Amino acid sequence: MKPAVILVSGGMDSAVVLALAKERGFACYALSVSYGQRHSAELVAAAELAQALGAIAHKTVVVDLRSIGGSALTADIAVPEAPGPGIPVTYVPARNTIMLSVALGWAEVLGADDIFCGVNAVDYSGYPDCRPEFIEAFERLAKLATKAGVEGHGLRVHAPLIRMSKAEIVREGMRLGVDFSRTVSCYQADAEGQACGLCDACRLRAEGFAAAGVADPTRYRPHS
Repeated sequence: MKPAVILVSGGMDSAVVLALAKERGFACYALSVSYGQRHSAELVAAAELAQALGAIAHKTVVVDLRSIGGSALTADIAVPEAPGPGIPVTYVPARNTIMLSVALGWAEVLGADDIFCGVNAVDYSGYPDCRPEFIEAFERLAKLATKAGVEGHGLRVHAPLIRMSKAEIVREGMRLGVDFSRTVSCYQADAEGQACGLCDACRLRAEGFAAAGVADPTRYRPHS
């Protein structure tokens, strides 16, 4: 089995990607990044998903993006409850670049030529680092900036969900046996992982289950 590093956030997309990579015969090394996000519930979910979906190992790397702020997920900025124009304030500057860079480093250590991530450019919030152009550019960088790349290893960044709708992702996850009730997508989940049901991530997730005709297993916290 070829080793591969799988970025696992604890959300539904990365859970499906981990299950897909395993189905494709890779020995999966799950990587999560604690970047100073608002809550730790998604990291708890990531660890549980890595174990449940058969990862060989799971590692959490700490990168404190709260030290630079600039996002509602890493600074004291309110999470919007309705989508607005332009790139939303929940965009975390350089987050995917940093996460993929850490994954690239671990891949070199493991002798892995494959990295998987769950970015999506169809039903998403408009983040610039979720587009196919970004993934293609990072793959070129990986081949230029690493010992493995210079020595001729064909480092590849897989983004198997990038052109799928949320409904298609839900259906794929159901086919693969992913337990979506264990995933956390909400930008402001509570300590138990219960979702707010109001933020953009919750909206996209709920719309995906509805469009797929699948009962939404998300645990929502009660609202007064």
